[in-house]
Amino acid sequence: MDLKLKGKRVMVTGGSKGIGLAIALSFAKEGATPILVSRTAASLEEATQRILTQTGVEAQSIALDLGESGSAKALAQKCHDVDILVNNAGAIPGGSLLDISEERWRQAWELKLFGYINLTREVLPLMQEKKKGVIANIIGMAGAAPRSAYICGSAANAALIAFTQALGASSQAHGVRVFGVNPSPTKSERMEGMLRAQAAQKFSDPERWMELTTQMPFGRMAEPQELADLTTFCCSDLCGYLSGSVINVDGGQMFA
Repeated sequence: MDLKLKGKRVMVTGGSKGIGLAIALSFAKEGATPILVSRTAASLEEATQRILTQTGVEAQSIALDLGESGSAKALAQKCHDVDILVNNAGAIPGGSLLDISEERWRQAWELKLFGYINLTREVLPLMQEKKKGVIANIIGMAGAAPRSAYICGSAANAALIAFTQALGASSQAHGVRVFGVNPSPTKSERMEGMLRAQAAQKFSDPERWMELTTQMPFGRMAEPQELADLTTFCCSDLCGYLSGSVINVDGGQMFA
């Protein structure tokens, strides 16, 4: 299926690893040019080389910490002509309310919650001028199904769901679509690390972490490629009536 994305410029934050890299690869396979944004230059170099090897597309990269003040404005000035923005950067720590200090809480929200909001604030007017563009927010199921053991992430994700729904309900008047995707636990180095910590606590053996995935839908975690393909399709004109919606990708667990 031709998604008609050839030649599109797609900015992917947190694009050097995990879901972000999978999304960038998916766009590159459709002939789009990914612009990867991440804090670490070395990981960006590896990611762009992987995209070139697998797709023949020369991705661009920008090393930048979106949790720092003024970074969103600086990024938008460097890349003012993107057709699609995928907000994906941010990792929020697990733990209950009393486990997370105010400093760590604010630090996590600066990157994920305010990182998404601030970059959207800069990019949206540029897209509105062209009367065309798509913003995809990769959020997380904890926003739709909050957990006390992940309270910092649950609260941030819930805010981003509301942000996406509210913005997407009005942005279409200016030709811009805004939607969100809520991944459930997805296979990655970070997720493996979290499951190892849980297995160490539950079984006193981090090597038994895979046992924690057997009760998940389909008996496994989601694959990054599954999230990437969905996001890419939803950003294409073939899905041109989608705005203001947040799609739960949890294997039906929310309704089980």
